[in-house]
Amino acid sequence: MVCVDKSTPGTSVWTMRADERFLNPAGIIQGGFLAAMLDSAMGASAVTGAGERRVHVANTEMKVSFLRPAELDATLTCTARVLKTGSVICFVEARILDDQDRLIATASSSYLLKDRPD
Repeated sequence: MVCVDKSTPGTSVWTMRADERFLNPAGIIQGGFLAAMLDSAMGASAVTGAGERRVHVANTEMKVSFLRPAELDATLTCTARVLKTGSVICFVEARILDDQDRLIATASSSYLLKDRPD
């Protein structure tokens, strides 16, 4: 996975090629890997969405919906956006699209924000 854009506070975009290392026995990309991609993108968005605050974030819950299988050699793009940042919790959502712009998975999550010491 590679973060390709985090220039807009509260948004991050990640990509990866779905190669054979991530296949399950049915020949499709493992749901756990897709969930990890969603979590990585949402966590990065939560950090940049905290504005001037320097924070660590921890996922407190996550709901994932798998809508279609991700196929071998597809280029997957995950975009995450902060919905609302509070003083303690940040609410984020994300989507994974394949290289044919088909929706593969969605997620919503909340992240605990903890100020980092300088």
